[in-house]
Amino acid sequence: MAHGHSHHHHHVDPGAGDRRVALAVGVNLLLTVVQVIGGVLAGSLALIADALHNFSDAISLIIAFAARKIARRPSDASMTFGYARVEVVAALINYTTLIVVGLYLAYEAVLRFIEPQGVEGWPVVIIAGVALAVDVATALLTFTLSKESVNIRAAFLHNVADALGSVAVIVAGSLILLFDWRLVDPLVTLLISGYILWQAFGEIGGVIRILMLGSPPDIETSAVIKRMEAVEGVANVHHAHFWQMSEHDSALDAHLAIDKGAWGHADDIKARVKAILSEEFGIRHSTLEMECSIHACKSPQRIGDDGHD
Repeated sequence: MAHGHSHHHHHVDPGAGDRRVALAVGVNLLLTVVQVIGGVLAGSLALIADALHNFSDAISLIIAFAARKIARRPSDASMTFGYARVEVVAALINYTTLIVVGLYLAYEAVLRFIEPQGVEGWPVVIIAGVALAVDVATALLTFTLSKESVNIRAAFLHNVADALGSVAVIVAGSLILLFDWRLVDPLVTLLISGYILWQAFGEIGGVIRILMLGSPPDIETSAVIKRMEAVEGVANVHHAHFWQMSEHDSALDAHLAIDKGAWGHADDIKARVKAILSEEFGIRHSTLEMECSIHACKSPQRIGDDGHD
């Protein structure tokens, strides 16, 4: 049975949230420059890998920042549902870049295994230590926002992955200093790559589901239909379409067939069904086409339709 739920969120003040994201962008861009210079001078692929990932963090935050601004626009004639879904598009872009970065790092690491390079340990450890501090600070700036937005969550996960990458780079630099283990540099790069890919593939599915108009993952569609049909006066429900207008806004449109003899109470029945959808399932946007059961669609599909009825 589907569980009832509601979409109540503790929203962060938009202005304060924007300032946090803007600050995180600036810090990450500065860190990227430092890491690239340090990686080139030290000859460390792991440090350059971390810098590339850090740059993708900055880009992801810029995209997230822009999407937050656009999403607050009101609906208009060209975007009748509003602009909230732009945050889902931004999340898709960010997860896609994570996958590209992860694959590139894996490719470079394999080349380093084939042809090992000299690596200076101390610069690697020092710069990675600074990077770790910045990654943690950035993650803290966006943590609260990530709970209510798939867009900011994508940017936040960029930072979490980068923080772990910095830890791995520090370990690699330390092992090079202590034992002169050169191959640990590409090995750590592969680990960073693997984690990035695992994380991105794990999250991108939910984003694609929203863009593909998939039903809300926390709603059991058959249970919702059964609950609607349990309302007195409802003969059956068919041609039901469930989707998410944005991450937190679920929607449904369906045909509601009214029992013979109950048509005089159709408006009251529809109001009760809409109240149940909102209160028990968190579906606040519902469009119900009323039909008398005598003249209802013939042999209709319960969920979706083929466009011929």
